[in-house]
Amino acid sequence: MCTAASLTFHSHWFGRNLDLEGSFGEGVTVCPRGRELRLRMAGTIRPHAMIGMALIQDGVPLWFDAVNECGLGMAGLNFPQNAVYLPPREGMQNVAPFEMISFVLGKCATLAEARELLKTVNAVDLSFSDALPSTPLHWMVADRSGSLVVEPTAEGLKVYENPTSVLTNNPPFPAQLTRLADYAACSAGVPENKFARYALPQYSRGMGAMGLPGDWSSASRFARAAFVAENCVAGEGDGGEASAFFHLLQSVAMPRGCVRLNENVFEETVYSCCCNTDSGDYYYTTYSDPSVHVVSLKDADLDGEELYFSPLSQKFYAQKCKLAVKH
Repeated sequence: MCTAASLTFHSHWFGRNLDLEGSFGEGVTVCPRGRELRLRMAGTIRPHAMIGMALIQDGVPLWFDAVNECGLGMAGLNFPQNAVYLPPREGMQNVAPFEMISFVLGKCATLAEARELLKTVNAVDLSFSDALPSTPLHWMVADRSGSLVVEPTAEGLKVYENPTSVLTNNPPFPAQLTRLADYAACSAGVPENKFARYALPQYSRGMGAMGLPGDWSSASRFARAAFVAENCVAGEGDGGEASAFFHLLQSVAMPRGCVRLNENVFEETVYSCCCNTDSGDYYYTTYSDPSVHVVSLKDADLDGEELYFSPLSQKFYAQKCKLAVKH
C-alpha cells in the first residue's frame, strides 16, 4: 500500500511513501528529453525530461513516481479489487498501466494539459511481460495549481479533482472523500468544551485531533495524511520545506512488523521521497537508511538519450559526534 501527497509552501513539492513487502531493485532515475520512448499501442514520444523512482527493464523506465522538468508530478499507487483495465478501444489512446506515467508526464507540461489528455486515454489490459504482470493501480497527478486522482474502472478512466492533495489506496476516491466527514471536528487547536456545566481540563496538548485513526489501513492513512497536509507548517528554505514533507510521510509510514502478510512477511515503507518540482531536486530516504539523499534532475544531460540510474542507499550509517569541552 502507499501514500502520495502534494504540498505547496514557497516551492511546490510532490512525493510519496512506497509501502510493500520488499524492494524490486528500484532507483532514482532520470529520463532525458532526448530519449525516444516507444509505447506499446500509443505511438512514440520524445518526452519532457523527468526524474523519479523507477525499475529499468529492457531500457524502459517503469516508474513508481516521477516529476517532469515542467513541474508536473505523478505517482502510481496500489488499487486492488478496484482497478479495471479494458481491451483496446478505437478512437482512444490505448495506454498500458506501466506506461501511464511516461505518457502523461512525457506529453504534458501542466495539470490543465493532463486533465485534457486523460479524457482521450483508455487504460488497456496489457502487461509488460510474463515476468512482470499488470499491477492494479490508480494515479495521483499534481502541480502547483492542484491535484487529480485517476482511477481505471469498468466504465473507463475516471478523473477526479482532489481537494485534499493526498491519496492512498482503497476504497475508490469518492468514498475516501466521504469518509473525511467522520473527522470534520478534528483540529490542530484546543478542542471546544461542549459540556457547558463542567469545567474540563485539557490534560494534554494535541487533544484537538482526538478521533483521528491511528492504524495503517489505507482509509485511515488517507484521513491522517489529509489532516497533516491541511495543518503542517514548513520552516524556511528547501530544507525546512523538505523536512515538513518528510514529517507528513512519517505520520503514515509503516514500521516493519505492524502489518503482517504471512508468517515472516511484513509490509513496510520501502522508501519515502519528495521532489521540489520547481528545482527538480529529488530527495529520498529508505527503510534501512533514514538519512536524506538528494539527486538533481539538472545534473543530467537532459538533451541526451541515455537513462541515468542511482541505486538506493540501504545501509544505516550513524555518524558519531564529538563532545566539546565547555569552560
